[in-house]
Amino acid sequence: MATHSTKSTAASNLENIMEFELALEFVRVVEDAAIASAHTMGQGDRHKADQVATETMRDTMEKVPMRGTIVIGEGERDEAPMLYIGEQVGAGWKDGGKLPMVDIAVDPLEGTNLCATGSPGAITVLAASEKGGLLNAPDCYMEKLVVGPQCKGVVDLDAPVAENLKAIARRLTRDVSDLVIVVLERPRHEKLIDEIRTAGARIRLISDGDLSAGIAAAVVGTGVHAVMGSGGAPEGVITAAAMRCLNGEILARLVINTPELEERIKKMGIADKNKIYTSKDLAPGDHLVFAATGVTDGALMKGVRFFGDGTRTSSIVMTRHSGKVRFVESIHLAKRPDVKVRF
Repeated sequence: MATHSTKSTAASNLENIMEFELALEFVRVVEDAAIASAHTMGQGDRHKADQVATETMRDTMEKVPMRGTIVIGEGERDEAPMLYIGEQVGAGWKDGGKLPMVDIAVDPLEGTNLCATGSPGAITVLAASEKGGLLNAPDCYMEKLVVGPQCKGVVDLDAPVAENLKAIARRLTRDVSDLVIVVLERPRHEKLIDEIRTAGARIRLISDGDLSAGIAAAVVGTGVHAVMGSGGAPEGVITAAAMRCLNGEILARLVINTPELEERIKKMGIADKNKIYTSKDLAPGDHLVFAATGVTDGALMKGVRFFGDGTRTSSIVMTRHSGKVRFVESIHLAKRPDVKVRF
């Protein structure tokens, strides 16, 4: 009985640390990265926007009380100077304390082109879990179908597009013609776009940012009912973490179309390249945290706003185990004695 009690206490402690203490720390991480990249907004330099977001995110994470490991980041160690896969982040590695082991997936700036052009939908984003709670996905494309809580269990990645749309419409008690499906505007999606239009649904084409679109699909009132098409696999894992917090669903399959990718997934221990992953497959952790901050205005969050006395940010932070979704509006005051807080 003592052993069971000890395990229960340890689990409870991990929950408190991950979903309460670290959740707010992760908000600070994405806020700082958003503010840094927002200073480059509209300057036409996507590389600079991504670089400052990445550097700032890394610097802030180094102060977080954890022993974190990047499982999805900006690339392999020899390809990216910051936030590479396998990098250790957090204050716990330096002080040797008994701080929690945390796996982290980051997209320091989702929508680099959106930020560079001043277009809507750019966000900074991070997902975290206890060790082993996020799939280490290869950097390749992934077929995706993202729906909200009401449509879980009625869609199939291999079903015809028209069938899935009918199933979504039935669950939402509306006509197919009322649905809005988000699709990345890419040549590879021409057939998908034709099939959605032929079925009678409406399409919102986006130039970048299928991660933020996926989150919108799981939140009532955003006007987005599903996301279809292929996008980055790492972003798919981060989306899955959000879906587990929001009770939504992502169905996904890796697009393995070169011998190099075949070899890589074998080395990563992925035996079945045709496997259809669910949200729980991609983000199996019990203690999942998802945090994002708007850089430019989007469906869920406003972009960073600068004013004379400081900066205002809009963020979302979700924790799976505690079932909390917080919308966080923060004012970062300028360091002057005469600053005023504005509503």
